Amino acid sequence: MNFWEYLGNRHQQLLADAYQHAGAVFQCMVVATLLGVLIGVSTYQSGWAGNLATLSTSTILTIPSLAMIGLLIPVVGLGVPPTVIALTLYGLLPIVRNAIVGLRGVDPSLVDAARGIGMSRLVRLLRVELPLAWPPILTGIRVSTQMLMGIAAIAAYASGPGLGNVIFRGLASLGSANALNQVLAGTLGIIVLALLFDAAYVLLGRLTIPRGIRV
Repeated sequence: MNFWEYLGNRHQQLLADAYQHAGAVFQCMVVATLLGVLIGVSTYQSGWAGNLATLSTSTILTIPSLAMIGLLIPVVGLGVPPTVIALTLYGLLPIVRNAIVGLRGVDPSLVDAARGIGMSRLVRLLRVELPLAWPPILTGIRVSTQMLMGIAAIAAYASGPGLGNVIFRGLASLGSANALNQVLAGTLGIIVLALLFDAAYVLLGRLTIPRGIRV
């Protein structure tokens, strides 16, 4: 069976796996974005706190994904929980780092002007600082998403959802008729999803970033 025949015969299952893969990455990115921005907001004004946040999240990223998921299995079991926890942790670094860089890069004179017209700390953050820091934060989100697309495939080791199951089945049956087709289908599926997500982020940037501060 050639590759195109394989796709034709298994397209429903592949689409279901792709939907699960995209859903897992999207949900984890939402959580990682909220946590990452919160960490960035909490630490950017302090040099040591910002460095600690960046160091901590970068240390997490040095842990091999297979080892991370393996360590989580005895604690939270198989399936979705280890996948969500691992992907969320891995997605933090680019968002935290870019949030800190973006917030520190806001022109102090703009913040002083906002303070001068009576804006509270929270209002300044929401209406001045975060909107101006949004471009680098969005870049961090894009980088995290691309990383998680690939890392999510390892979740199949813990019976997690997604296209990793297709790849693992192919690797487990090397030498069989469809082994290469399975690995190729899973890999190409992840690449296509990554490109679609990135295109969506480009569109989001055009809709949310004023033309004057686009880079």
